[in-house]
Amino acid sequence: MNIAVLGCGRWGSFHAWYAHRIGHNVMLWGRRGSPHLAELCAARKNEFLTMPEEVRLTDDLGAALRFAEIVIISIHAQALRAFLRDLRDAERMSEVAGKRVVLCMKGLEIGTGKRLTTVVREELGDAVHPLVWVGPGHVQDFVREIPNCMVIAGEDRESLRALVDALSSPLIRFYYGEDLLGTEVGAAAKNVIGLAAGMLDGLSYGSLKGALMARGTRELFRLVRAMGGDGETIYGLSHLGDYEATLFSPHSNNRRYGEAVVRGAADGFHKIAEGVYTAEALMELSREYGVDLPISETVYEIVSHGADPRAQLTRLFLRATKGEKE
Repeated sequence: MNIAVLGCGRWGSFHAWYAHRIGHNVMLWGRRGSPHLAELCAARKNEFLTMPEEVRLTDDLGAALRFAEIVIISIHAQALRAFLRDLRDAERMSEVAGKRVVLCMKGLEIGTGKRLTTVVREELGDAVHPLVWVGPGHVQDFVREIPNCMVIAGEDRESLRALVDALSSPLIRFYYGEDLLGTEVGAAAKNVIGLAAGMLDGLSYGSLKGALMARGTRELFRLVRAMGGDGETIYGLSHLGDYEATLFSPHSNNRRYGEAVVRGAADGFHKIAEGVYTAEALMELSREYGVDLPISETVYEIVSHGADPRAQLTRLFLRATKGEKE
């Protein structure tokens, strides 16, 4: 099967590496002038992996789309709408229509709180029925042959099952995600919980991570249910299942950023911590659906308004007594 991966950063390069590893023909696209693409073209490797010679590298978006039966998009979540508009304005729609489009990024659009599949539908219309590929794992572990479980979610059951069949291997066991809304919101929001975990690490409050996990899942359960999704999805691979990789791993950008905030060393770091943007988007959803999100709000006040992490987190965990299921 021919797979085009659009985006050649850490995860994009991994998706290309993985698709080739399990037997597919792969083309990896990056923007002209991209330092990530230049690095791969020059040395066939980056700081995470060595790219097989059989994986074709290109800066020609049209060529990548014409090549593909499956299109994997792995770019910064906040750049998605602009990217899709460029694709549409360049009259690439005929090269995308009817193909399986998979979003391999986690986030919500700031300013609107919209899910990324909603952004795709708004920009590309009914020609595309996007799926999402999310879940735990780090590139550094996968390339060392450490297996993990992930989830692919979508509303088209036939496409969902076909994609899981095409991408499953002993390295990644995929599960079907049939609650697309809950999967997307959960995958995005776990990065905000990761920021909070890093702040606790920076304050030497690591023992509070258990409480953070318990309360974090609870507030996101309420939000997903209010939005019309299945709240139980929050306890699956897209959110709770990704906590180890996000709240504890030294590889987690969000956890590292949260720790850097507390240590006063976060300048310029936020660009790789998607949770910073997601915290803002969650505040939009909190207002829209009338759901209290105390952890997300605390993180937002710290990273967006410079509130004192120690004071805010202490206040958060010492709030008024309430029932555990509230």
